[in-house]
Amino acid sequence: MALLGMLLGLLMASCFTFCLSHQNLKEFVLTSPEKSSTKEAERKETTAEEELDSEVLEVFHPTHEWQALRPGQAVPVGSHVRLNLQTGAREVKLQEEDKFQSNLKALKKGKRLDINANTYTSQDLKSALAKFKEGTEVESSKEDKARQAKIKRLFRPIEELKKDFEELNVVIETDMQIMVRLINKFNSSSSSLEEKIAALFDLEYYVHQMDNAQDLLSFGGLQVVINGLNSTEPLVKEYAAFVLGAAFSSNPKVQVEAIEGGALQKLLVILATEQPLTAKKKVLFALCSLLRHFPYAQQQFLKLGGLQVLRSLVQAKGTEVLAVRVVTLLYDLVTEKMFAEEEAELTQETSPEKLQQYRQVHLLPGLREQGWCEITAHLLALPEHDAREKVLQTLGALLATCRDRYHQDPQLSRTLVSLQAEYQALATLELQDGEDEGYFRELLGSINSLLKELR
Repeated sequence: MALLGMLLGLLMASCFTFCLSHQNLKEFVLTSPEKSSTKEAERKETTAEEELDSEVLEVFHPTHEWQALRPGQAVPVGSHVRLNLQTGAREVKLQEEDKFQSNLKALKKGKRLDINANTYTSQDLKSALAKFKEGTEVESSKEDKARQAKIKRLFRPIEELKKDFEELNVVIETDMQIMVRLINKFNSSSSSLEEKIAALFDLEYYVHQMDNAQDLLSFGGLQVVINGLNSTEPLVKEYAAFVLGAAFSSNPKVQVEAIEGGALQKLLVILATEQPLTAKKKVLFALCSLLRHFPYAQQQFLKLGGLQVLRSLVQAKGTEVLAVRVVTLLYDLVTEKMFAEEEAELTQETSPEKLQQYRQVHLLPGLREQGWCEITAHLLALPEHDAREKVLQTLGALLATCRDRYHQDPQLSRTLVSLQAEYQALATLELQDGEDEGYFRELLGSINSLLKELR
């Protein structure tokens, strides 16, 4: 018994030592709780994914009625899913659209992969998605290459272009060089009439730009065109005036050179002599461009008898179109001088140079002496509304100078009363169409103002 007790004691001591050593080993092992938990979670997710991959998902076929969805069932695209708050179950049904509309929407979104309509697995979906991405990348790569090829066809490197130009002996000309070439072509005795007209036609395009028009002075091109007004060919006169009118417009430097080069006299001579109507239109255009905003030229115009030339032009038969342009020019010149005086009063400048030049332009007395009060009043009988508008404007601008002449002209009063009735009816129609301030209403207001002033 003593021996048996001793053996039992040794056995118990050995077990206790063994357990204590294993416990200490666990306590002193270096481990990371976070990493261990992360690895454990990854292991569980991998296991679950493997279980899901091996699981076959059942496709639920919804109808137009709500039906309960069992766990693990797959829902087709486009189905309507809701959560029943009373039962806690998910319910599915088809959208309210019919089957044809659903198919049409699906076709618009693009073709789907050929997947078994009854069952499919997660691995099938992954494989299909990989194929879809691969196809998209291939298609995108093809589109990029096609676009790059198209761009390369449209645009070429500058070095290649330079080489091609050198091989073709092509020289890129500046605007100045082009104008020099056109002037030389026009001035050459060997050029035909068609070539001269073509040169003037192209030159008019370039001199619209202010800098180009001034460059025309630097090599004597402007004087060459002015001399073209002396040509015996009406077409040359017409297109030379066309170029000059474009060069004069709002370009004081060119206007001054033109006056010194004798352009004003040549233009008036053409208007005073027998010329085609088309030529006179272009010459009148050049004259208007030369006189506007250039008081010195206006002074010279009056000294050279310009008002008499315009009066003869207006009173000639078949020149109604020119008459409206002449009246418009006179209106612009009268109002231009008025605005210059008003501007001087507002700025308190007593003797600016520009105002002094305008005060030397005795335009209104010349208009009265040359009978423009009566001429303008008779032009009110023109049938076009636009022509009447310009004539009414000029009558108003000349009212202070021509008031007594207007009173002595009974025809003017009858014409104004007749136009008042006509435009009253037209203004009424405008009001019915919802136009409170229409075109005819403005004309009616001008007529009423004139009648009121003449009472």
